[in-house]
Amino acid sequence: MSRTALPVHSLSIKSALVIDDHPLYCDALAATMESTFNTRRIRTATSLGEALQQLRMRFSPDLIMLDLNLPDASGLSGFLKIKEKTPDIPVIVISAITSKDVVQSVIAAGAAGFIPKDIGRHNFQEAMQDIWNGKTYLPPGYTMPARTRATDRSVESISRKIAHLSQQQTRILGLICEGMPNKLIAYEMQLAEATVKAHITALLRRLGVHNRTQAAMLVREVSIRHSLQ
Repeated sequence: MSRTALPVHSLSIKSALVIDDHPLYCDALAATMESTFNTRRIRTATSLGEALQQLRMRFSPDLIMLDLNLPDASGLSGFLKIKEKTPDIPVIVISAITSKDVVQSVIAAGAAGFIPKDIGRHNFQEAMQDIWNGKTYLPPGYTMPARTRATDRSVESISRKIAHLSQQQTRILGLICEGMPNKLIAYEMQLAEATVKAHITALLRRLGVHNRTQAAMLVREVSIRHSLQ
């Protein structure tokens, strides 16, 4: 259902969920929403798990603002989990990672818009106005390239596979992409090396690849390499 267009200064957004792993930025964004759009019901979360818990508590915001780079999510996986939980609520990605490939992947996955973290206040107001009016907001100067449906399906399929990894498997996948061997992964996660090997075997099977190199290439293929922890 389309929303009635309103002047930016009179746009009122009653409730929002802000998800960002930096508490200071999270609070600043919440304060901006309150002062600019008179948003009174704002909840914040610094991880995907915390955000999902907020939504399980029957909090149904007018919109969700999500940073891709969360400690318990890899690339699009956090976005996809949020969309699965709240298919009818606009999810806006706010990120410092603004490469064309990342923006393209986010919009193709169904984001209501992509707002760079360094956006100015006036442009932020205009972006929110566009989204409120049912438009898809893109960063200034950016246009979506022509893409084939096969490419869309490939990005979506790979992203969903990653989204359904367990939390530990997601973390291990990120460390694999950083080039860490099993011994260092075990040390980093405080797990036995045999446990790490078991997790890697399971995640490789889930992703449909045969080795660590293929797993890392799969992540890069959907342009989310720089979003991994």
